[in-house]
Amino acid sequence: MAHDGQDIAMNATVILPDLLRQTGAALAPVEKLLDTAKSRVRARVSEGGKISGALIEAEQTAAHGLAWLATYVESLRQMQKWAEGLEAQGKFTEVEQLIQQIAFGEYLSQISGGIQMNQGEVVRLQDLGLAIEDTRILNDPAIHALTSGGNTQSARSRLVALMQEQSANITVGASGLEDELEMIREQFRRFAIEKVEPFAHDWHLKDELIPMEIITELAEMGVFGLTIPEGYGGFGLSKASMAVVSEELSRGYIGVGSLGTRSEIAAELILCGGTEEQKQKWLPGLASAEILPTAVFTEPNTGSDLGSLRTRAVKDGDDYRITGNKTWITHAARTHVMTLLARTDPASTDHRGLSMFLAEKTPGTDDAPFPTPGMTGGEIEVLGYRGMKEYELAFDNFHVKGENLLGGEEGKGFKQLMQTFESARIQTAARAVGVAQAALDVSMQYALDRKQFGKALINFPRVSGKLAMMAVEIMVARQLTYFSAFEKDNDRRCDLEAGMAKLLGARVAWAAADNGLQIHGGNGFALEYKISRILCDARILNIFEGAAEIQAQVIARRLLD
Repeated sequence: MAHDGQDIAMNATVILPDLLRQTGAALAPVEKLLDTAKSRVRARVSEGGKISGALIEAEQTAAHGLAWLATYVESLRQMQKWAEGLEAQGKFTEVEQLIQQIAFGEYLSQISGGIQMNQGEVVRLQDLGLAIEDTRILNDPAIHALTSGGNTQSARSRLVALMQEQSANITVGASGLEDELEMIREQFRRFAIEKVEPFAHDWHLKDELIPMEIITELAEMGVFGLTIPEGYGGFGLSKASMAVVSEELSRGYIGVGSLGTRSEIAAELILCGGTEEQKQKWLPGLASAEILPTAVFTEPNTGSDLGSLRTRAVKDGDDYRITGNKTWITHAARTHVMTLLARTDPASTDHRGLSMFLAEKTPGTDDAPFPTPGMTGGEIEVLGYRGMKEYELAFDNFHVKGENLLGGEEGKGFKQLMQTFESARIQTAARAVGVAQAALDVSMQYALDRKQFGKALINFPRVSGKLAMMAVEIMVARQLTYFSAFEKDNDRRCDLEAGMAKLLGARVAWAAADNGLQIHGGNGFALEYKISRILCDARILNIFEGAAEIQAQVIARRLLD
């Protein structure tokens, strides 16, 4: 029986009852620590008994650190739920035990000593206003056993040895999902292996749009109508199913995994905020991919501050004329409709004057990307995430039918957009898991094939340790993502959970890609190797759908309110 950290380290694995007992026992102390941290941070950012936005900004390290601490605690909760579920099904094998053990060992150690917000910023408990007496709760026997013996070199080496026995086409460790979702995963993994992975690097290097043949095949597989209700031409499946699909397609190539996101965001906007006529008109076409959408929100000088948008929509009889500039518009050229956010109240200076439009346009060609009168555009050259291309757009008296004002009411645009953030961030978290998995896939294979000093790279502990931590953190991010999707599917508010999944998933993807390139050494810096693309693709995940700093700010505000 393994009763302490030394035994755990020596054996590299843990007898099942002890592991689950120890990880379960570790949760209560860190949950209490989080409660204390909330109180300390709330006191720092409150004025007159109310949370002050100005003080949260002034105390960003504490506020954002609280968001990360809460994300770690929720991650450990979901890992415990995952492990207990697998044990009940008789599927908690040595692989899953090692993942659980290493995850708890590492995250508990970071909670105690400093959480990596990114590679250059570490937040420590004292940054949250916690005193030594507040942190004594971490002197728990279970926490001590896991931090001293959970994430050891022997445990990581054993996990990688077991990983080598598994097929490269499956995830490391059981996902814990029901059979139907695993069947969906298998279907899209096969598609990615056959139709995406062999060609993705070429698309990236040549900076080409993903071929329309891929979009047609994905449409036939139901990707674009996956979560659209059956009454509007979709399949009416769960957000969890979309998360699995996005994960596996992004594992093949983030651009392909993101194709469904475009339609998902547009459909969510119409379902939540559209009139019945708008739903009947647009949703069937989105579901079949006969209508390809693009999101037109961001402006050159506003970034994440959508309330400061200046693009204006002026009434022209029953219709509107739109004038202004937009940037970072993904897949803009060959789409049919833009979900376009513009200011309809010229006297307003914040989000209350914004309206959302379903602005129709003619799909472009290579020679004439923006043939619709009243709009012009140019491509933005980017490091990665190239398969749909990024554009700057300019509108000059661009015509939009009055019937295409979303919901038929002005001033609701920002609220309508906010309703989509949960789904968008769940999707982004799933894409991050897929990109991280892609990094693990290519790095594992390279470490097996590449010989140095008379043996394969994978036999060097610091190489195998990197691979092990990729696998462990991918599972942590995966479980947090699935949890947020399940909350959404059960009609529970999940902006907090979705934000946490996106925050952690983006960091995990970047760490996996960066460590994967390190395993490749000098070859990783060569454009011909896939890991160079994966690194570029991973970098965007910490920026779009809410930069990491904005995401942490939003999470902190929700925790403190």
